[in-house]
Amino acid sequence: MTMGAPGLVSIRSGNSVKVTIDRLEAILKAKGITTFARIDHAASAAGVAMPLRPTELLIFGDPTAGTRLMQAEQTIGIDLPLKALVWEDARGGVWIAYNDPAWLAVRHGLRHDTADAVHAMAGVAVHAMVGLLAKFAEVAAGD
Repeated sequence: MTMGAPGLVSIRSGNSVKVTIDRLEAILKAKGITTFARIDHAASAAGVAMPLRPTELLIFGDPTAGTRLMQAEQTIGIDLPLKALVWEDARGGVWIAYNDPAWLAVRHGLRHDTADAVHAMAGVAVHAMVGLLAKFAEVAAGD
């Protein structure tokens, strides 16, 4: 696991982009986490005759937790729902990246009295991202 850009967590996968994101999506759905969209950036690039290595974005989350956070600080809506990006680098390595929810809370200046809502998002995040997404990513990335 690495931290590149501020707040961005990246985990190396041992599988292709497609296998990794398919596995991640299945794990999230099995945990009852809503999947809002799956975007294939490489397919979109191909549609305009531009090359792009395999790159897919999965958008997911918990509407209850996200709404609580937006009630506290609406600007966090720019970063919600949560996202996971799976891409192939120039060397053929595959990565899963996501924003650290604690970093998002700091970025948007969520107040101390929103700790329960942040914890609820972290519940999705810890349950699905920080704790389990790291585990989910490892499972999705594994052989």
